[in-house]
Amino acid sequence: MTTQSAFGRRLRRYYGWYTGSFLAFVGLLAIGEQFGLSPGVIGHVFLFATIAIYAGIGVMSRTSDVSEYYVAGRRVPAVFNGMATAADWMSAASYIGLAGTLYFSGFEGLAFVTGWTGGFVLVALLLAPYLRKFGQYTIPDFLGARYEGNVARIVGLVATVLASFVYLVAQIYGVGLITSRFVSVEFEIGLFVGLAGILVCSFLGGMRAVTWTQVAQYVILIVAYLAPVVILSYKVTGVPVPPAAYGSVLDRLSAKETELFVEPREIEVRERFGQRAADYEAKIAALPDSLEEERRSLIERLNRLRIDNAAAREIAHAERALRDLPKTPEQARATWEQARVEAAARSRPPPRHAEAHPGDTPEQKRVARNNFLALVFVLMIGTAALPHVLVRYYTTPGVVEARRSVFWSLFFIFLLYVTAPAYAVFAKWEVYNNLIGSSLSLLPNWVASWGKVGMVAIEDINGDGILQLAELRLNTDVILLATPEIAGLPYVVSGLVAAGGLAAALSTADGLLLTISNALSHDFYYKVVNPRASTQRRLVIAKSQLLVVAVIAAWVASMRPDNILFMVGLAFSIAAAAFFPALVLGIFWKRANRPGAVAGMLAGLVITLYYAARTHPFFGGSMTQAWFDINSISAGVFGVPLGFAMIVLVSLLTRPPSPEIQDLVDYMRYPRLPVEDSEAQPDSVAVRRRSQS
Repeated sequence: MTTQSAFGRRLRRYYGWYTGSFLAFVGLLAIGEQFGLSPGVIGHVFLFATIAIYAGIGVMSRTSDVSEYYVAGRRVPAVFNGMATAADWMSAASYIGLAGTLYFSGFEGLAFVTGWTGGFVLVALLLAPYLRKFGQYTIPDFLGARYEGNVARIVGLVATVLASFVYLVAQIYGVGLITSRFVSVEFEIGLFVGLAGILVCSFLGGMRAVTWTQVAQYVILIVAYLAPVVILSYKVTGVPVPPAAYGSVLDRLSAKETELFVEPREIEVRERFGQRAADYEAKIAALPDSLEEERRSLIERLNRLRIDNAAAREIAHAERALRDLPKTPEQARATWEQARVEAAARSRPPPRHAEAHPGDTPEQKRVARNNFLALVFVLMIGTAALPHVLVRYYTTPGVVEARRSVFWSLFFIFLLYVTAPAYAVFAKWEVYNNLIGSSLSLLPNWVASWGKVGMVAIEDINGDGILQLAELRLNTDVILLATPEIAGLPYVVSGLVAAGGLAAALSTADGLLLTISNALSHDFYYKVVNPRASTQRRLVIAKSQLLVVAVIAAWVASMRPDNILFMVGLAFSIAAAAFFPALVLGIFWKRANRPGAVAGMLAGLVITLYYAARTHPFFGGSMTQAWFDINSISAGVFGVPLGFAMIVLVSLLTRPPSPEIQDLVDYMRYPRLPVEDSEAQPDSVAVRRRSQS
């Protein structure tokens, strides 16, 4: 205990100096900006300085010890494990996308906040202390021991790799996106610069290096997230505490919405977009004749412009329109349908920010409510079952510390999530109050700067030279990234926000990459293929798998998948359906056995993937085939109850587990039984031999 306390004091001293040094570094850059330091230099300094910090921690934390590599030696204090878990958890989607989601969805976006934070309550109550008492290294480890063999282990391994890889691709894509915008390089170059940072953090030291790197990354991301919104809160309300101040702004925003939505020019613009949607619908119905008519009309217009010696700009515009015209009726149908959906969306007023479950009819409100609840359910259960989150609780010194670290995880995540709604409200108030209704020639500089990179688009559809709400299109990510400029802050704050986004993406990618490589090297190679492998060989296999998975994920991310939100949601659904029933029943129901667990995991996984493929356009599906109008992002809502039902039913119809396994359940659940922290801890109940049979 004395040694552990001294270790904790030393860590607090190190990270105290680190935090102070980082704040001083930001202050020096701010002073440099006042003396003429260019934004480009500030961006490069932020990028390479932060990656150098992470790389330095990774190199200093290198290890060849198995326990250190897989679970950081099981000596991470609760507070620091909470910080590492928060950084591991807060992905680029949470950091960058949550404020934008709340901006556009209002009340409905709270499903993400409620689901993600509620999941950690389930972790504390149902999983973390029991998995820590079980010991070992991975979630498939638990499944293999509890359900007596490698069949359950391999099913768990497949689900671990599948859920983590889908999530990893989204994170690496975010790393490339942030890095490329950070220093104005090509996306692919930015992606591999970020990938190098990920590998340096995790390759040499495994969980030990990733843990201490994630603590450092959390410090950067939380400072970067809070700084601009605190300043904006003080600017708008005079109170520098965003969660306490944004309620008054929300009242003013609701009144502004009422005013805007009935403004005559707003109504006119929406009617024009509605007519555009109707035109696209008619063109789609008339295919293939409408495509030929469109091509003929563009050719005639181009020839007329050339005969009349029109301006080169008009001719170039007509040539580009002809070149971009779909080549086949199938391409035209897809392109025009996407344009029709966008125009139809812009023809309707956006949902009021504070309105719960919006809709024009009781049926629409019912569908919105059901999807809200389904999304909360999936995100909550998925959070409680994500392997890269659960494995963090193997790293604490004991069961009590595991429970405490869940509390600290919730606290550190709470700091970001309680602030995200304020980000959305303040940004929307600035846009609605100071931007909408302005002359297009007098818009603030941030609109033009973000328009150059495609994050902001304006279409003056009625030609009046005034910006109406429906004529403005914002990318979800711009709400967070542009807040410093909206608030009129120095560029160094924008660089700080980007550094925080990079830290969020890198920290989650590190955890996911390590989870996949450990599953393949430990659970497949060591536990199934070669149980007699030496420590050195196990670590070589782990590091080689880490490199292979990183390269494959980067290759997939380089294709720029445009369904990042769906990929993240699918990862949660897969984890929820495949793991949660088997983990919870494995801990709390002695009668759960191997056939039941395997049947439950497979049934939950299959029905989740089937529903996602059935309803999402990425797989060729359609929402017309949805069950109960549930969106594809919540596919796990069908897999979780099916998983529970299958485990209970099949377990009751087959033989109960052995007495040794039932002893293991008692060992995990009751504190009076001693905790053993050795690698072979389950041998105390004679499980290890059976789990490999």
